[in-house]
Amino acid sequence: MYFSRVVTTNDAIKLLENFRAGKITLTRVVRAFQAPPVADLGFAQVDTHRALRKGFAEVVYGGGKTAAQVVAIVRQLRRREGRLLLTRLDEGQVRAVKKKFKEARHHRAARCVTIDPRPLPKRPGPIAVVCAGTSDLPVAEEAAVTADIMGNRVVRVYDAGIAGLHRLLNKLGLIQQARVVIVVAGMEGALPSVVAGLVNRPVIAVPTSVGYGANFGGLTPLLSMLNSCSSGVTVVNIDNGFGAGYAASQINALAAGEP
Repeated sequence: MYFSRVVTTNDAIKLLENFRAGKITLTRVVRAFQAPPVADLGFAQVDTHRALRKGFAEVVYGGGKTAAQVVAIVRQLRRREGRLLLTRLDEGQVRAVKKKFKEARHHRAARCVTIDPRPLPKRPGPIAVVCAGTSDLPVAEEAAVTADIMGNRVVRVYDAGIAGLHRLLNKLGLIQQARVVIVVAGMEGALPSVVAGLVNRPVIAVPTSVGYGANFGGLTPLLSMLNSCSSGVTVVNIDNGFGAGYAASQINALAAGEP
């Protein structure tokens, strides 16, 4: 049975290849591409063509949503997608999702849920996630889980902040082998500058809200990272591990020669 709608980039490629081989008609191809790109749930407009445009389905952010709303969005996406990522879920949302979708996997440290019955083959170049301290782990794990489900091999280097630089230097060879390096740090946010000065890879810096009063909820490391004197540092929003993991995956896909 051929597709009644285009779902992902791979689906689109297969559809066009089948047309070129004479297995399906032009009318069926046009109809697939004309299928409505949005599913209207009333409280949400679910983007059903996100995977076609971006290479991955719409990611469900749990903040501010009820458990029932999260489940309804996931149910709609699951009609078209086999692989999903849900971020920033509370315990109630997690229980509801796991009850309805038995294949859902809860990543407690990352506050994420993934549905990935058939994991993507991993790209050859790894993504390194470097974390300054144990308190930064939730953000670092969010980045790692995001990169992993999007088809990347992830190398974790945790608790390697500048207060004990030998911990970082001990793992430097491992970090240098990565195609992209995500560096997560709170407090004064100096770690990305140190790492960027030691590697010739793109460094994505993630400031966290970890720290005492003058950390200002992550504003201090954010400004520190934006003012880095090391070359090749890009900065995402405070606590935005998801954004870093997504960007790193896109960079890695380009390096792997993907369309």
